[in-house]
Amino acid sequence: MVFRILKDKPGKLFLALTAFFVANALIAECIGGKLFSLETTLGFTPQPFTLLGQKGLTYVLTCGVLLWPLEFVLTDIVNEFYGPKAIKRISYIAASLIGYAFLMFYMAIHIPADRSFWTGSQQGEGVPDMQAAFNAIFGQGLWIILGSLTAFLLSQVVDVYVFHRIKRVTGERNVWLRATGSTFVSQLVDSFVVLGIAFGLGKGWSWQRVLAIGLVNYSYKATMALVLTPLIYLVENRIAAYFGPELTHRMKQTAMGKDEE
Repeated sequence: MVFRILKDKPGKLFLALTAFFVANALIAECIGGKLFSLETTLGFTPQPFTLLGQKGLTYVLTCGVLLWPLEFVLTDIVNEFYGPKAIKRISYIAASLIGYAFLMFYMAIHIPADRSFWTGSQQGEGVPDMQAAFNAIFGQGLWIILGSLTAFLLSQVVDVYVFHRIKRVTGERNVWLRATGSTFVSQLVDSFVVLGIAFGLGKGWSWQRVLAIGLVNYSYKATMALVLTPLIYLVENRIAAYFGPELTHRMKQTAMGKDEE
């Protein structure tokens, strides 16, 4: 059975896409605790602006946004060739493993640290207490974890639904429309759900502040969806060449829930 899967082109590709999807999701959650200035990174001086009455806003983003756009590219590719059931299963696997990772982080945080060497081992590099640093990096609050996982799962479900609604109208044409359209909607959900739960409910932020910062984050994600559209065409063309025209047609028909023509 295993050898048949490894020899099957769709099976091999699905394993690779699943592994990459889950790895990206886990890495994004792990690096999401670091914030960076998009303007400074691009070589510009931050120019604070006001939105919905919230002053001093700039593009300060979590490092997780470096990887999340790739997740939605992968979502669209899996949707195209394997259908909604496949991407839902991948999403549930990723969410389960993220939850497992947070549980392991919690256990590691509460294991007694070695204070004879490790706790002060990086004092020369400006880290006086390694245990405090470890806790700060991996000890994300329950509200943040809940918001992140809820937003991830909900946005994936929305992405799948919108993608296939558009594809049923456009057929095989206009890949850009269903890819960017589904991402625009799903990222809108993701941006506001994660902030609403993690900081609106968890930290007591005003909903005006949640909306303002959510719009800032969403503008970045929507821009990245447009920027990455050529990547979707490139990857889909490579997959079609790998499968061949007959298998590609059969898989896309099956992904749409249609009988093979």
